[in-house]
Amino acid sequence: MVAEKISLMIADDHVLMRQGLKQLLELEEDIAVIAQSGDGEETVKKALEYNPDVILLDINMPSMNGIEVLRRLKDLGTVSKIIMLTIHEDREYLFETMKIGADGYVLKDSDADSLIKAIRDVNMGKTYIQPSIASMLVEGLEEKDSNKELDKIRQLTKREYEVLSLIAEGLSNKDIADKLFISEKTVKNHVSSIFKKLDVNDRIQAAIFAFKNDIKKI
Repeated sequence: MVAEKISLMIADDHVLMRQGLKQLLELEEDIAVIAQSGDGEETVKKALEYNPDVILLDINMPSMNGIEVLRRLKDLGTVSKIIMLTIHEDREYLFETMKIGADGYVLKDSDADSLIKAIRDVNMGKTYIQPSIASMLVEGLEEKDSNKELDKIRQLTKREYEVLSLIAEGLSNKDIADKLFISEKTVKNHVSSIFKKLDVNDRIQAAIFAFKNDIKKI
């Protein structure tokens, strides 16, 4: 039995970029590009119409930029996973999308393997932050009182610390449960507790906290 393909939508205002990505990604047997869009309003409309598994969303687009599209789709309750396509100069935009809840971040000039891995990972419920972007985000974060950061880390139990390290690796709750030999419900409880103790809203923010504070698996 052939596995169901990952349905993908590409949102970018450059036609050649869209066509190039489509040709590249459809070389993969498990990916099918089902829709394309060239501006923000069209992206929202087509996302709701086609309901793709994953959306590659360029931050810089006319009529409605990628941040506004992301916020609109989240408000509308889309179940599509959203990967932001960005360039190095988009650091401030990245902080904003991180708060809204994007599922992944990939540089537009990244290699094909990184992009394909990002698509597969987020489709499986994982988060994906390209390593160079993670470094950029950490460097760009405001300097905070290190004692406050340390206090947050000290609040974590040994198990929560371990779960946090696996979140930073991009693992989904199910993957974490399998790795630690605990139930997925237990993992969800740990994740909720971690978010509260670290004062973060989602997995991306938790992962950035882990990168910034060098959280490593015990």
